[in-house]
Amino acid sequence: MPLRCSIDTDSEVITRIQRWLAEVVIGFNFCPFAQREFEAGRVRYRVVNGTKKKAVIAAVTEELQYLNNHEQVATTLLVLADGWRDFYAYLALLETAQEALDDGGYAGIYQLASFHPEYLFDGEDIDDPSHYTNRSPFPLIHILREASIARAVADNPDIEQIPERNSLLARSKGLAFWQTLLAKHIP
Repeated sequence: MPLRCSIDTDSEVITRIQRWLAEVVIGFNFCPFAQREFEAGRVRYRVVNGTKKKAVIAAVTEELQYLNNHEQVATTLLVLADGWRDFYAYLALLETAQEALDDGGYAGIYQLASFHPEYLFDGEDIDDPSHYTNRSPFPLIHILREASIARAVADNPDIEQIPERNSLLARSKGLAFWQTLLAKHIP
């Protein structure tokens, strides 16, 4: 069982993530599908404390099972409330989480997406503002339903242009803008 922080701390962490979603992800339309699920209350938030890989992987597995049993929940944001601040350690954790998803028979049903306070796109300059399209106040493992992604793709023929559009928007605002905005959401 993953280590959990107190209810007050969980609430504070979730509130920070919700504000970040509203102001950044939805506010700048980085994900055109997020607003519908956010406003409908179909986003589940789960806070996991601690730095034990096994605890995080257990939480991922539990969330996959939860989503299987709760069709009304569109997506889960697994918030790694402490630890996992090193981006490369987080990427190794994410790889293990993907293996757990695959080994659990969830490939093709769910997909993992990643957000991290130090997110870096491979091949981009370290100071490129485009990294901020995937930077978040806490390390996150986002569990999405493949069926939801398929519907989004079918409803949005220009979906493949979203990453480029987001990068252009991030660059147009500049590095200092995003640093200030993200700092406002990081505890």
